[in-house]
Amino acid sequence: MSINLKKGGSFNLSKKEPGLHKILVGLGWELKPGQSLDLDASVFMLSPSGKLPADEYFVFYNNLKSPDGAVQHTGDNRTGNADQDDEMLLANLPLISPQVSELLFTVSIHEAAARRHHFGLLQNAYIRIVDVENKREILRYDLDAEFNNFGDVEFGKLQRTDGEWYFVATGVGSNGGLQGYVDRYA
Repeated sequence: MSINLKKGGSFNLSKKEPGLHKILVGLGWELKPGQSLDLDASVFMLSPSGKLPADEYFVFYNNLKSPDGAVQHTGDNRTGNADQDDEMLLANLPLISPQVSELLFTVSIHEAAARRHHFGLLQNAYIRIVDVENKREILRYDLDAEFNNFGDVEFGKLQRTDGEWYFVATGVGSNGGLQGYVDRYA
């Protein structure tokens, strides 16, 4: 049975799911009727200083694989018309570089400010973690409607602490776009 997290909730993947190695991080949303948006999922692989160890540790639609081979973006879905997850990231936890202590998962609306798009035009947004080996959903965080005025949202993060991986449901909205995240973490 999947665990449903609330904003700020944390889940110790290493303790609760011993032997977990390969995960799928699925991000999904539904467009409200009559809307057309292009959302982009990204992952920032951060060092303990809170910065990217190198630019290549920013995995997104123009850099689909991390240099350590541990994180892979499956590609950009420009329509949001998927059966379940709209965009997916794969991670092999044991392969993640020791320089990386956190994976930060963000979703930004392409050209949100210029087109006056925001997360209020979406519904049923979520992030979930699935065990790749048995295709079992481990946890899910459903975002509520508090992001009506934001063009991008930090959905959650995986943190490595003392060799254990924790997922934290963050749910933090902003309006800096994808470039705003790059400026903050590069």
